[in-house]
Amino acid sequence: MAHDLLIGSGNKDKARELMRLLADSSWVVKSLADFDAVEEPEETEDTFDGNALLKARYYSEKFGVPCVADDSGLEVDALDGAPGVYSARYAGEDCSYGDNNEKLLGALSEKSTDERNGRFVCVAAFVDGNGTEHVERGTVDGSIATACRGDQGFGYDPIFVPDGNDRTFAEMTPEEKHKNSHRGRAFEKMGRYLEDVSANRPC
Repeated sequence: MAHDLLIGSGNKDKARELMRLLADSSWVVKSLADFDAVEEPEETEDTFDGNALLKARYYSEKFGVPCVADDSGLEVDALDGAPGVYSARYAGEDCSYGDNNEKLLGALSEKSTDERNGRFVCVAAFVDGNGTEHVERGTVDGSIATACRGDQGFGYDPIFVPDGNDRTFAEMTPEEKHKNSHRGRAFEKMGRYLEDVSANRPC
């Protein structure tokens, strides 16, 4: 018997990406669109782990089903790790992807090529409402481009060039990105964990 698994994200772009990453799961993967509307939780933690668990706990409790959620962001060395956990709202509350990219490019405008290093970080969290909690982490190092390039992906994808590539994530196909991305790496590990949990859950 397959069990429901909720993706706890109000970001439709992220939820769509996570649905792809979990497409081969033995769980019945659902998004928030399959449930009654609820307010999104306020992300009050100061770590990726804390916010990922906060969201997974919140949605699992709200709907009474196991939930997987993530918190992710971009850390730039020259900015002392910013925007970090504030990546989604770097340019302010209700800002757009473009606003965030523009602010980051401005902050790095005087930096040379070798001063534009950073990494994407993703922490995936699983909560089942019965006391089980589990996290996995994925990272990918790279550099910040000097301008937006590409129209795939979302968030900071148009300005992030992963190491070993000359294209931004936004210039890659979804399949190419998933093989290289922080989220792909975190959810590859989480996927293996979820299969173990599924195999041992009572019918």
